[in-house]
Amino acid sequence: MKFTHHTEVKAPILLVDLLSEETGLSKSIVKDCLKKGAVWLRRPKRKEIRVRRAKYQLKKKDSVKLYYDTSILSQPAPEPVCISDEGRYSIWNKPAGLLSQGTKYGDHCSLLRLVEKHFENRDVFLVHRLDREASGLILIAHDRQAAAAFSTIFGHHKDKSVEKWYQATVQKVLGENGKELRIELPLDGKSSTTIVKVIAIDQQRDRSDLLIQILTGRYHQIRRHLSMIGHPIIGDHRYGRPEGEKLHLKACRLSFTCPLTGQAKSYTLQ
Repeated sequence: MKFTHHTEVKAPILLVDLLSEETGLSKSIVKDCLKKGAVWLRRPKRKEIRVRRAKYQLKKKDSVKLYYDTSILSQPAPEPVCISDEGRYSIWNKPAGLLSQGTKYGDHCSLLRLVEKHFENRDVFLVHRLDREASGLILIAHDRQAAAAFSTIFGHHKDKSVEKWYQATVQKVLGENGKELRIELPLDGKSSTTIVKVIAIDQQRDRSDLLIQILTGRYHQIRRHLSMIGHPIIGDHRYGRPEGEKLHLKACRLSFTCPLTGQAKSYTLQ
């Protein structure tokens, strides 16, 4: 079941009571929606915010929205792993199946929310992201200044202070071990560059393992480029073909010059 319920508050009332009365959902279900981030509040002249407290006291003229989708609310949240806690930022291994950040319909299956719950007393800011189906290294900032500093260097792909490397398994043998390929095919009308190195081949299964670096940051760049040259990533249902496997794409190495300290930092997944 999926629906959106929007209401303007006519008189002071508890949030859980209002939503239960107006939607017909039980209070326990409404509380689950609140806990998982599916309820939003806007007060006159204020920014819309996500609300989680069932006993939140609503005021007249408040605007409340519930984004209800049982398929999202029932999803389990894979657990991320903290690779390094650097104080003003942290490095995480995001598992496949976990969103980088939530949507209007909830955030319980998002890395940002799980990191927020992990630290409890720290702010969380997303600096860059990974596809939901992909796994691997991602940096989360913990104050606005740190977020702005990291966003600046991560947002400019010509900035050599940041290097992001990925591993992927693709259909067909791309070449012998050690073969390198530079893919320069435009995406969305913009120049795009992906560097690929073959690190292993499986002749029997007709597959290749690749180490990949992107020099530009286009939407689904790695997935699209590999598909365009006839070697879609295993498990890529969008740009390849259904194979009954998860997407074989992992952000395996993240290196940068920290904009806060000037120190060289590098994190690697085996």
